[in-house]
Amino acid sequence: MGDIFMEIWTYFATNILTQPAYLIGSIVLLGYILLGRPIYECLAGFLKATVGYLILAVGSGGLVNNFRPILVGLKDRFNLEAMVTDPYFGQNAVDAGLMETFGRTFSDVMILLLIAFILNILLVRFQKYTKLRAVFTTGNVQIQQAATAFWILLFCFPELGRVEVLVFMGIILGCYWAVASNLTVGVTQELTDGAGFAIAHQQMFGVYIFSTLAKWWQKNSRKKAGNRKADKKLEDMELPGFLSIFNENMVATSLLMLFFFGIILLVLGQEYLIESEFMVQGQSFLFYILTTSLNFAVYLAILQLGVRTFVDELTQSFQGISNTILPGAVPGIDVAATFGFGSPNAVTIGFLFGALGQFLMIILLILFRSPTIVIAGFIPLFFDNAVIAVFSNNRGGFKAACLFPFLSGLIQVGGSALFATWIGLSRYGGYIGMFDWASAWPAFTVLMKFLGYAGVVLVVIGLLLIPQLQYRKNPKGYFLIVEDYQKYKENFGENN
Repeated sequence: MGDIFMEIWTYFATNILTQPAYLIGSIVLLGYILLGRPIYECLAGFLKATVGYLILAVGSGGLVNNFRPILVGLKDRFNLEAMVTDPYFGQNAVDAGLMETFGRTFSDVMILLLIAFILNILLVRFQKYTKLRAVFTTGNVQIQQAATAFWILLFCFPELGRVEVLVFMGIILGCYWAVASNLTVGVTQELTDGAGFAIAHQQMFGVYIFSTLAKWWQKNSRKKAGNRKADKKLEDMELPGFLSIFNENMVATSLLMLFFFGIILLVLGQEYLIESEFMVQGQSFLFYILTTSLNFAVYLAILQLGVRTFVDELTQSFQGISNTILPGAVPGIDVAATFGFGSPNAVTIGFLFGALGQFLMIILLILFRSPTIVIAGFIPLFFDNAVIAVFSNNRGGFKAACLFPFLSGLIQVGGSALFATWIGLSRYGGYIGMFDWASAWPAFTVLMKFLGYAGVVLVVIGLLLIPQLQYRKNPKGYFLIVEDYQKYKENFGENN
């Protein structure tokens, strides 16, 4: 019986839970069925949501692949022996080093997902006590995080057996997914005007922290500026003269990326790009730079089309789930879903200022002869900093959209270099490198390493206290912001 159950679960986890497009499509299908919609509408909703997410994945994958020549080029051209910050490099590094370092292999990922996923749902189901509202649905991200968390747990408790590791990891990861995703519910409702989802990715603490700082920044700016609005949002700015071309998102993205990619590709040089087979002999270097730069705007537009396609279906259908199975719940989905809201230029601004922060920290690591030099991977560079800029701009305006991704870039590289060196993962060439894993998880690890099992208890209790504190700030509005956002705005204002 147990084997049959595990086979069913493994099939579900492999084909649906870890495939976000089909998981989102299935959630939409279930939601519409619970709402009593006709079967043809349920099927149409499933297809539209699944296709929308696949479109988003094409945009995300295109952005990552478009950056690959630069990532590989910086490593090869300057002969750097360095660790790459990237979730996939990080997962490969864990696989490469587990047996050599701990004498283990990580083969129980499906069981771990089962434990953590059920815990996440139970925490939301009993939200009367836990105050948690978000279900983490981004399965591909969960696998990446599980791999790094496995390494961290063995680093802290190398003597733990298989069952104990699974139980500890299931509890810690289940709590992290539920609590961190829940942190983003309020700010995401503000950004999307009540679209009814939260973020389920790798920078959820970062989004909450920088959104809170942006709100504080805006309040202080308004005090200093009297009744005048201190800092405008990007979408409210009208640039004069020839600068007005930057008011158009696609033009602004293309020009800024031409500048950014152009400099780096010129430094790498035509000869290197041909030798590395990124260009072919006889191809125009000028048009290679132009195409690479403009592709950034193309993939960004594809990604935003995907968001618009599936978010509306998800918002409508999830009412069926939140009215029956999980009252007051929202789905936590990929961070890229937020790129369809707010100012489109905030995405580009966040990427550029995040890159500045990361590059500055890399230079500092080299100057101070850090034992680990970092090469910035595209996923942390773009997805962390772009989303931080989107939220910072929404609450704090243009200056916040520039400053906070820059700070995030510094923390991503500096935190990852220090932490990956300490736990020994840097020797295998990669680390996950996303904001939460360069800030919150090192703090968890310090507690577990030096306090032992008491540290694990402290991490879990500390995580579960966070939603309780959020609830105490506004008990009447805490669940209303999910159940009826328009009524929430009427009662508490948009930025409560």
